[in-house]
Amino acid sequence: MSGDSLDLFDSGPARPPARRVLPGTPLADRMRPSSLDELVGQAHLVAPGAPLRALAESGRLPSLVLWGPPGSGKTTLARLLAAATDARFVAYSAVTVGVKEIREAVELAARERAGGRRTVLFLDEIHRFNRAQQDALLPHVESGTVTLIGATTENPSFEVNAALLSRCRVFTLRALTAEELALLVERALADGERGLGASGLALDPEAVAALVGLADGDARRALGLLETLAGLHPQPGAPLGPDAVREAAGRRVLAHDRDREAHYDVVSALIKSLRASDPDAALYWLARMLAAGEDPLFVARRLVIFAAEDVGNAEPAALGLATAAFLAVERIGMPEGRIPLGQAVTFLACAPKSNASYRGIEEALAAVERTGSLAVPLHLRNAPTPLLQALGYGRGYRYPHDEPDGFVPDPNLPPELADARFYEPRESGAEAAIAQRLAGWRARRRG
Repeated sequence: MSGDSLDLFDSGPARPPARRVLPGTPLADRMRPSSLDELVGQAHLVAPGAPLRALAESGRLPSLVLWGPPGSGKTTLARLLAAATDARFVAYSAVTVGVKEIREAVELAARERAGGRRTVLFLDEIHRFNRAQQDALLPHVESGTVTLIGATTENPSFEVNAALLSRCRVFTLRALTAEELALLVERALADGERGLGASGLALDPEAVAALVGLADGDARRALGLLETLAGLHPQPGAPLGPDAVREAAGRRVLAHDRDREAHYDVVSALIKSLRASDPDAALYWLARMLAAGEDPLFVARRLVIFAAEDVGNAEPAALGLATAAFLAVERIGMPEGRIPLGQAVTFLACAPKSNASYRGIEEALAAVERTGSLAVPLHLRNAPTPLLQALGYGRGYRYPHDEPDGFVPDPNLPPELADARFYEPRESGAEAAIAQRLAGWRARRRG
């Protein structure tokens, strides 16, 4: 059974007879629906007139990629689509299967096809297949020998080969809402054949709300936690409260990763909240990353970059404070490192913002790429020997500290870039004073 084996149901017509399940089958598997009408959630895909419902009813199921978070019903949906189109269903996990098993499945599918029956090849965690393994699927998908349904928690545009992706339709599943999860819990508690109805387990409304919150949009996690509660409280009694739920759940596990989409989404949320001068949101996203086990030095590095890129000279102290926070985290570690990180985040969020320095270096680099190695003006060149002095190196250079106001209006760019302006300070924070001074200097230099 693959990782996304949870099937979800909602209120509606009477269910078909319960299928036989083996002793010890997890509750999430026992509560598997038998039709699209029983599926909870994903109404945007399976409600009457929705895309997957229409495809199932047409009997012409194309190859698909189902992209969604854990416990959103990807495997369930694949099974139901195969059943709705009377196709043979073969399921593998990309973690454990190889090209040999896929080849055998394709050979059997070819024989079934000759007999008039199609095969749905379900590949869970398809992003775990490397390029060569994904390429091995191409001819069989293209020829129609198998209808491929891939499931992934990762963005398929990054994780699935473009050639394979072009032959599949991508559908996005959503995490279940609190109301949908509550419905699943209540149905499992009431169902005496497949669920926990015969156990007498009962939860009060606050306990249901606590369980739903801990499930974090994951239906499989919700039913797994419910089953744990049944094991901890085998004797029927008064409805359990939220404390019993929290005790059974243990420490909350957040949906996060170190190098995939969840990681980059939360990092992006932190940086954009800082840029929007929203310290409350920035602290929340910082807490999300730390609670999920993110490397605190990675966070600190991002704050140093932000201080230079997005605050810049509008608040010159920002870079020093962010760097100090990095050093503090590096030297004291966690959990105390959260304190300087929190200080840095709130300071950066509340600081005036300017990306003028960042834009300036980017435009200067573009000018170098465009113009190449322009000659250094003679008056700026080093003249350590008589020969170089005779060649005019350093001639005409004026030492600014010898000038009454410390400023020399002579040009310092190559003549080809005489009018170039890379740094345009903003009227923000301390950079406003810089802008005023620079405007005067540029006017004198032009004169």
